[in-house]
Amino acid sequence: MASPTLLTPSTSTPKPLLTPTIKSKLTITTTTNAATHRRRDFLSLAAGIFAPALILPLSSTPGAWATEDAEYVKETNEVINKVRTTITMDKNDPNIATAVADLREASNTWVAKYRREKALLGRSSFRDIYSALNAVSGHYISFGPTAPIPTKRKQRILEEVDTAEKALSRGR
Repeated sequence: MASPTLLTPSTSTPKPLLTPTIKSKLTITTTTNAATHRRRDFLSLAAGIFAPALILPLSSTPGAWATEDAEYVKETNEVINKVRTTITMDKNDPNIATAVADLREASNTWVAKYRREKALLGRSSFRDIYSALNAVSGHYISFGPTAPIPTKRKQRILEEVDTAEKALSRGR
């Protein structure tokens, strides 16, 4: 913006622009009394004590992990046994349809239960058994419960089941 002297020509001398002076009414006082330090010390101590309890879930106690792990191993072994018995059944066996239905129910229950567990997702036993269940379920969904599994696919499924069982025995 142009200066007022340039806008209105006059013969008198230009007056300087007035700049308001701003005085701060804010005064900062520091108190270093003992009550402030005690309160700060108490709050930091309380935060140190209660923060880990808020961060970690209650089920992360070692005893709970041991029971969850034992339950995972037991149920995974049951599913492994069902997979082995079902895929090695003869195609002329009259009980194959019920065995496949039982296997599909057990595998769906197992997957629904353990797929949400973040701690198990990285385990090799989980990965291998999940892959084997996916292959078996996919075959029976596509071709029906009485269709035999091709030998190549059956060998791969049995290898995955074997490696999952070995990983389970090693705690992986």
